[in-house]
Amino acid sequence: MPTGRVRYYDAEKGFGFLSKDTGGDDVYVRASALPAGTTSLKRGQKVEFGIVDGKRGEQALSVHLLEAPPSLSKASRKSPDAMAVIVEDLIKMLDGIGNGYRRGRHPDPKVASKVASVLRAVADELEL
Repeated sequence: MPTGRVRYYDAEKGFGFLSKDTGGDDVYVRASALPAGTTSLKRGQKVEFGIVDGKRGEQALSVHLLEAPPSLSKASRKSPDAMAVIVEDLIKMLDGIGNGYRRGRHPDPKVASKVASVLRAVADELEL
């Protein structure tokens, strides 16, 4: 089985591209080719995969992860002092949304989307 690295992967769209260690054209990879329980691939992650010829070129089949994804966020991890401020601001933001729910109102979709993005970013920072 060929090996390579993840060149690009978009979890929302469910596809990406792998570069082969031997060189040549990139290989298209769908979410359905990922191992069970894997929802995303990180850029630079080492993988092993089968290849089949598709309509637009090579496609990856049965991708196997060979190493944990490189943690780019660990290299740029925020200091505890900075995280304390972020968490305090997050609490204030969530408290405002909670008050709206107590009054029987859902947040405006634009506000809800921004809050969800902030929550995801903070969660990523906490998981390191």
